[in-house]
Amino acid sequence: MNHRKLDPGLAMALKDTETSNEDVPAFDIFIRMARAPGTDEVTYLEKLGISCPAAGRRIFTATLSARAVDELSKQPWVRYLQLSRQLQLLG
Repeated sequence: MNHRKLDPGLAMALKDTETSNEDVPAFDIFIRMARAPGTDEVTYLEKLGISCPAAGRRIFTATLSARAVDELSKQPWVRYLQLSRQLQLLG
């Protein structure tokens, strides 16, 4: 895993799954790419179960397992992976 490409929240969530005996949860993440995905990148993303983003987009979301996050973090065309957070209303 390339930890330099993970935001702190995602790194902590992945670390928590390493120490638990429960099923590995899926993570909702933002994927930031160095460039818009080409044909090879789209094929790789689809093999991980990620829907192809709209043409020309470099930031998109996906729900991935810890294994898929690990694989994706090693790709040179992936710039950053960030855990999606639930927003709360200010009151």
